Amino acid sequence: MHKGRILVVEDEFDIANMLKIYFNSQGYEVDIASRGTEALEMTRKRLPNLILLDIMMPDMDGYEVCRRLRTTNRTKHIPIIFLTQKDDRSDKIAGLELGADDFVTKPFDIEELKLRVNNTIRLSQENNQRDPRTGLPAGKMIEEQLRGLMRREDWTYLDIKIDHFDGFKEKYGFVAANELMRAMRVLLAEVLESHGTNDDFVGHPGSENFVVISTIAAAPAIANTLRQRFTVEAERHYSFEDKEAGGIQIEGKLQPFMRLAVGSVSPQQGAWISDIREITEMGAEARRADR
Repeated sequence: MHKGRILVVEDEFDIANMLKIYFNSQGYEVDIASRGTEALEMTRKRLPNLILLDIMMPDMDGYEVCRRLRTTNRTKHIPIIFLTQKDDRSDKIAGLELGADDFVTKPFDIEELKLRVNNTIRLSQENNQRDPRTGLPAGKMIEEQLRGLMRREDWTYLDIKIDHFDGFKEKYGFVAANELMRAMRVLLAEVLESHGTNDDFVGHPGSENFVVISTIAAAPAIANTLRQRFTVEAERHYSFEDKEAGGIQIEGKLQPFMRLAVGSVSPQQGAWISDIREITEMGAEARRADR
């Protein structure tokens, strides 16, 4: 079971390849981008748990990459550690002002970098900012996004739950359940990339629940595509015997396969919405009705 996904943004091949090999050996999945524009595109399509970002890049510097990530809802929460050949106080201040989490100066000690990566991911999880299984925003960051909706007119909140997840977890165990959570993270990123906007938000408040905040126009396609694609994705996680049986046996009873239930809330449903609790309660009610 891997610890998470790291995106290495580095144009020097030897350094990037060394980091990939090392962090793979430490239990991480590692993607590499050699340019800033490539890093932005990869991040939108496949959200990493952490970004190792070189400052000196051929097309745009790391500061600009960081600025764009921090001003986009879908990516603003991702921890960023800068890799730099400079050890200048002004450079570090500039990076920290943009929202960088840490700096490591080249040439770096790989064991020290490992500790910084582990600590940055752990602290983010402990501060109730990201779910440890998916790396998606949780707790406080979801609340922050919901409060921001009170100042907007064009928004739709999607309350998403994996129905019958408990039966799947009981039958196949927590390792398979965690793999499903990571597959859900990838699925959400892909659907938002295809049908959403760059400023959409996706969060994981806990267990088998997820939230998406998008526009009124984009939300229906997001919800429908998620339902359809999840049905196909979930089937891959069942054994041949269960597929043949059409469900899973739990205590002598046939339990149905997992499916997505999605509830939708937007200002069109009630201009009186003025509190985030009203949004979440309406979302949960609409999701329970999605049977």
